[in-house]
Order: sequence, then structure tokens, then C-alpha cells
Amino acid sequence: MKKTICTTIICLALVLSTLNIFSAIRLPSVLGSHMVLQQKSDVKLWGWCGPSEKVIIKTSWDTITYKTTGGSSAKWVQKIKTPSAGGPYSITINETTILEDVMIGEIWLCSGQSNMEWSGDQNLKQCLDEMPNATNKNIRLFYVPKSTSEYPQENCGGSWKVCSPEEMKHFSAVGYFFGKNLQQALNVPVGLINSNWGGTPAEVWTPKNEVENDQELNTAAQKIKPTDWWPNLPGYAYNAMIYPLTNFEISGAIWYQGESNVGTYKSYKQLLSKMVGSWRKIWDKEFPFYFVQIAPFSGYGEHNLCALQRETMTRCLTIPKTGMTVISDLVDDIKNIHPANKIDVSARLANIALAETYGKSGLIYKYPMYKEMHIEKNKIRLFFDNAQNGLVSKDKNITEIYIAGENKLFEPALAKIDGNTLIVWSKSIKSPLAVRFGFTNAGIPNLFSKEGLPVNLFRTDDWDVDTLPEKK
Repeated sequence: MKKTICTTIICLALVLSTLNIFSAIRLPSVLGSHMVLQQKSDVKLWGWCGPSEKVIIKTSWDTITYKTTGGSSAKWVQKIKTPSAGGPYSITINETTILEDVMIGEIWLCSGQSNMEWSGDQNLKQCLDEMPNATNKNIRLFYVPKSTSEYPQENCGGSWKVCSPEEMKHFSAVGYFFGKNLQQALNVPVGLINSNWGGTPAEVWTPKNEVENDQELNTAAQKIKPTDWWPNLPGYAYNAMIYPLTNFEISGAIWYQGESNVGTYKSYKQLLSKMVGSWRKIWDKEFPFYFVQIAPFSGYGEHNLCALQRETMTRCLTIPKTGMTVISDLVDDIKNIHPANKIDVSARLANIALAETYGKSGLIYKYPMYKEMHIEKNKIRLFFDNAQNGLVSKDKNITEIYIAGENKLFEPALAKIDGNTLIVWSKSIKSPLAVRFGFTNAGIPNLFSKEGLPVNLFRTDDWDVDTLPEKK
């Protein structure tokens, strides 16, 4: 009997020993050498190991030893404290897994559709011109490969790369130039996560249940037609390209998307609110979310769907901790849905982040927004927020401004700047009721704040807007 017990114990010990020999710490792809971790934070390290396996973590920036144990699901997670920005450092896990050249700094997620995805691979001149200057050890790039899943995934492909001309060429132009601006202004390492897919509607970046449990969003989602080039089902990109990142601490997100939701503009504010809210919930952090208003583009047809989408995107500013970049003046070709100027888009995004997230003063980043109107006999005076120092026009005549009376038919108007207000009238309308500015698909207005930022499109009315399909 004693011999049997001893034999059993020995066999069990051998089994456990064998498990320990063959078990190995495994990490998700977003944790690796050359990565950037968020400074002055409790950040998560996590992965897989043998059940009940001890996990011991040491970092080169302090003398703390962190210990945890793998669970029955063969997973482990441990929070570690990070110092102020700096590096390079190393992280050692169980003496066998060593992450080298780890920087501590700021991390931003760059997501959306093709205008966020576009890079030197699409022969953007600004990217190709930048390549010789793109070697920067304080900028690190992580590219999430395009993938989809019906269910949330715990890992994605990709690996961290030190910014070099070749790596920068393949990376989001908006993301890279945004990160370069932050890195230079803050003088800290910056990590950029590139998770985007040209053509994708926002529904695919939003958890499926958030869309399907909302009647308005579910109805809009049914209108998205399948294609051979990108997913159309709610949650499919979120599950594979966002969810695997959600243990990784980030500073915030930038977003350039909306073109594929022009046809469902009515639900876009609700959709973006659900998407941002779900991201913040799973990250357990109300991080800042800064987005680009889509650009004027003639390809939407003669009707006003693009203007209505841009108006809806303006309303998305009511979502907490958001900011919007207006780019109506940065369009070189209204027939191209991909404006070539990404440097100025990125600079404007970066100014919002530097001011709102990092508290930098003296930056011009708030766009003139319509506030209210006063009817003064046969004229209308318009008032604006963010135009304290006055308005300017780049040409003699102010363009893209329209006025209407009781018949609700808008016609081109005359306009005059009066300090930080705008006076609008038409010789043919004696009793004006409403004004619209830049409220077309492809119009590029020429009215700016004195500091040079474009006045955002607006309408003073809530009348019906022409959204009929083009006649064949």
C-alpha cells in the first residue's frame, strides 16, 4: 500500500514537472520588444501559461518584483507601474522571456477607413517626401493586419517597429504625422497603433450587440451592402482589430471615418456615441477621442447627403471628451474622396490633443461655429463661437453662402464681415428667414477665423433638406 502511494506521488510529480517543462509564457502580439507603454500608469501585462504556473516579472526601471499565477484557463495578467517617459528599458518574465528596447511614453490608437489608412503605399507625395526624415527611435509603430471575426478575439497579428523610412511608408499618414507632432511637442516617446480598413462603415467597428439592440442602428445597418473589399457586418472589425488591444493602456484615439455612413447620416451620432462608449467601457477609461470631419466631395451626387453627414459629425461633439478637425479648406480635388494633404489634417488633430489632453497653451485649434442669428430688417446677422478676434475671407467675395425667405428656396447671398459677425442679405429677398453656409457636398468656402481656421458649415434652419437620389 505504501509503495502504491509513493509510486502515485512520484508519477504526479513527474507529470507536474513535465507540464512545467513544456509550459511557456506566451504574450499577445501587442506586447513585445520595441513597444511603448503608457507613462506614470498601472499598465497590464498579460498572456498565457500553464495552469497554476508562477509568473515572475522584473523591469529595468525599478527593483520591484511582480508575481502572479496562471489560472485554470491558462491565462495570466499582472499590473505593473511605469515611470515618467523615457527608455529604453527591458522587461523580463520568468527569466526566459525578455522584452527589449521598451520605451515609456504616450500611445494613440489610429482608426477609421481609407483616409486614415492611406500611406506611402498609395503614393501619397507627402509620405514619400517625408521618408528620408522618418528615422526616429522615439516613435514606435504597431500595424494591426486586416482581419475579421464573428466573436471577440484575444490576439491579433502585428509587432512593434521602430520608426524608419520603410516602416513609415506603410503606416497611416495621418497617424504618423499626428504622432510626429506629439513627439516633437511633448519630447516623449510616442507609440502609434494603426487599426483601420478602407471603406468600412462605423458599424463594423462597433460591438454587434450595441448595434443589434438599438432599433435605429439595426435598421441603418441593414442598409449596408456587402462588398468584396471590406466587411459590412456589425462588430466584425471590432472583434478582430480592436478587442485584442483593449488590455493595452492607451492615451487616446484619433478617428477618420464617415464617408461610408453618408447614406445613413441620421443614425451616425447615435452610432458613434455607442462605438466610443463601448471602447471606453472595455478599456475602463474615458480616453479622449478626436475625429476628422469628412471633406467636401462631389462624388456623392447633387444632393446634400455629405453636408448632412458633416452636420451630424458636428453634433457628435456633444459626446464627452471629443474634438473635431474641420478640413473643408484642405481639399485639392473635389472629385477625389482622398484629399492628398494629410500633414495639415494631422497638425490640426495634434493641436487639439496638445491643448485638450496635454494642457499646452497658445494653440489655435477651435474652429468658428455658428451660434445664433438676428434678423435686422432685410438682412441677417450671424454670430459665432470661437471667432473672438474676428473673421476674414481669402477673397473679395464670401462664397458658399445662401439665404432664403418664406418660400424656403435658397439662393446665393451677399455677405459682409462685421468684426466677429457676418451680415448676409439678398437684393431679391425682403424678409429673410434662414442662411446656409457651405451646406453642399462639394463646396469649399473661403471664410476663416482671423487665426486661419475654416468656419464650419452650418444652417440656421431645420427645414427639409434635399436628399433625393440623383436622376439617371
